[in-house]
Amino acid sequence: MFVTDSGVRIIRCVGAIVRDSAGRLLLVQRNNEPGRGMWSLPGGRVEAGESDATALARELLEETGLSVRPGPLVGSVERAAPNGVYVIYDYACELAGGTLRPGDDARDAAWVDSAGFAALQRTGRLIPELAETLREWGQVP
Repeated sequence: MFVTDSGVRIIRCVGAIVRDSAGRLLLVQRNNEPGRGMWSLPGGRVEAGESDATALARELLEETGLSVRPGPLVGSVERAAPNGVYVIYDYACELAGGTLRPGDDARDAAWVDSAGFAALQRTGRLIPELAETLREWGQVP
């Protein structure tokens, strides 16, 4: 985290775009604010001294029980945070192992196909702007 010259707190975060062998997208149902109960990409804050790759691997293991190999940056977004701004860097990640299970910050974790993703969007259960952002990046399942 750092503070800009204008006094805005910038909180660096990472997110993972992970697909299984069937092309389904990994999503988690958030257990905490912001977005409690909504579905989103897994990820979280980059801790002091961590690289984005290290943070991704840690967050994925904590939230989903899965090991990943972080790959290229797909895109970044800014979202409002209490007293600041989350700057989220989303990376393509390759599944390396583990067993899918919701972890500490997740109520649930699931592989979602295109029909499931569309249903989550239609019923308003995706984090705001997630579908639009993934569509712009060509990452919708």
